[in-house]
Amino acid sequence: MKIKTLFNYRTKRIIFWVSTLWLVLGIASTGVVQLLKTDAEVDMISSLGYPEYLLTILGTWKVLGALVILIPKLPLLKEWAYAGFVFNMSGAVVSHLINGATAGDFFGPTLLLILTVVSWYFRPASRKIVSTTLSHTMA
Repeated sequence: MKIKTLFNYRTKRIIFWVSTLWLVLGIASTGVVQLLKTDAEVDMISSLGYPEYLLTILGTWKVLGALVILIPKLPLLKEWAYAGFVFNMSGAVVSHLINGATAGDFFGPTLLLILTVVSWYFRPASRKIVSTTLSHTMA
């Protein structure tokens, strides 16, 4: 007898797409704002002790990563994008905490970090890297 799993296929797909669309919207929009170097973004990154040019780097990678997450295929690039989002958002949370920011300042990065993990965990098999292992036989 099969044990019924907590999430069926349809539920997993819904969780994946809802979390992924919110993730891509959040990542891409913050990336665009960083590329535009709005006064608020420049003030924020400066208050954390980072140079202004970092906005261009972060914004570019966020927009590219969001595109990679959305398009079909490219599972290896998707893994890199997810990893980059984890590094970026966890770094943002830590930077805000170290600099004495309020809870509101790191709510956004924390939410995006959670969405990244949920999207990655529930991604369909077509968006995963196929693992190949070599079997060795001992003589």
